[in-house]
Amino acid sequence: MSEIKSTRIAFVEALTELMEKDERVYMVSADSVAVFRAQGLMKKYPDRIIEAGIAEGSAVMIAAGLASAGLKPFVCAYAGFLTMRACEQMRTFVGYPGLDVKFFGANAGMCSGEREGVTHQFFEDLGIMRAIPGYTVLAPADADDTGNMVRRAYETKGPVYCRIGSGRDPVVGTDEILRAYGEDVLILGCGAPLYDACLAADSLKDKDMGATVVNCNVIKPLNCEKLIPMIEKAKKVIVVEDHNIYGGLGSAICEIAARPVIRLGLKDIYPESGTANELKHKYEIDAPAIIAAAMR
Repeated sequence: MSEIKSTRIAFVEALTELMEKDERVYMVSADSVAVFRAQGLMKKYPDRIIEAGIAEGSAVMIAAGLASAGLKPFVCAYAGFLTMRACEQMRTFVGYPGLDVKFFGANAGMCSGEREGVTHQFFEDLGIMRAIPGYTVLAPADADDTGNMVRRAYETKGPVYCRIGSGRDPVVGTDEILRAYGEDVLILGCGAPLYDACLAADSLKDKDMGATVVNCNVIKPLNCEKLIPMIEKAKKVIVVEDHNIYGGLGSAICEIAARPVIRLGLKDIYPESGTANELKHKYEIDAPAIIAAAMR
């Protein structure tokens, strides 16, 4: 439990494997080759690593162009600079057309930016990316899990966003169930806090409280078939994440746990254009839709 491995190095190692077997795989960097420890990869594949500089929006647009030509670009930058500076490009020019672009954001969470302060602490990214239709959103537990998520992103059709840590990340293991001591408490988590969740579960076991710890490394879409029965069986549920409590994993869990609540709104789609009344009717947020929901 005390071993430290770098999620950034794990990303590069997995990306190297992909680049070796598939010449369509490119890396697009926003001044992040050094951040991701990819200097060696750049020497090996100088024609397939594109450095956009401190210009995240441009990096995303370059990747969109590559993907539209049938290539598989991986965009690398700090998590917050991607999801905030380049949010429009990620949404409109990758998400809307459903392009096959994979985004990896480093320094995600507050714990990864302890040396640079709030400008490099990114605790909003999951909420931002969950709100953009069509994206798969990943948050691996540790370095080995990061390698798995790189391969999963490659195999996933369409846009993917994955947050990784500081490069000094505790190893917790790649199993979905990290601890299985009982159903008194169900602890659902993602990323670095899973290390503490495991420590807590070990300690609670000594206090005769059985805790189960689950690695929720796929934030969107959640594995509802597995999670809902576990939530129903548990006496209490705790969600832990290095993220704002609004919009991230905790919000996603509450959404599936609150099934008696009927939510009317856009169901993770891009709406058509039209008049306000036409759109409210088409996407079922007008008075008749509300009445129908109440009658159900």
